[in-house]
Amino acid sequence: YIILNIIKLLIKIINYMALLDKKIIKILKNNSKATLQTVSDQINLSIAPTARRINQLETKGIIKNYTVNIDENSFGYKFPAFIFISLERQQSKNFDKFEEKILSFPEVVECWLMTGTKDYLIRIAVKDVEEFENFLTKKLTVIEGVSSVESSIPLRRVKSDHARIY
Repeated sequence: YIILNIIKLLIKIINYMALLDKKIIKILKNNSKATLQTVSDQINLSIAPTARRINQLETKGIIKNYTVNIDENSFGYKFPAFIFISLERQQSKNFDKFEEKILSFPEVVECWLMTGTKDYLIRIAVKDVEEFENFLTKKLTVIEGVSSVESSIPLRRVKSDHARIY
């Protein structure tokens, strides 16, 4: 009976620590510049254990880095586009060559290797339709091995969340 109660208590402690970690992550996700004092106040924990929890989250790789969200529109990149890409052959060497080229294009802000009928999905940020056309015709479609591209232009962003924690 005592062992069962100890196990129940340990489970409660583990659940409480997991809840604290999620609260910390949510706070830092919304404001990566939040001070230890601010974080500890919001989770009702003193600074030292808060700092230890954050350090553990960093050590485990749960918190990978601290970044800022940049408004692409402020830099004149008001024309986003999503582009599906198919390669002629789905071979490792072709993927490597394609990815190497894509990494060199500043217009590409995201690139995903996909399952299904298309091989890749990229998101680009460009200033206007002319820059979009230039990217398509002079950069993307001239990559060796690209067999087809299909573009979609978003009308508006409904949600943007960089990671799911709940």
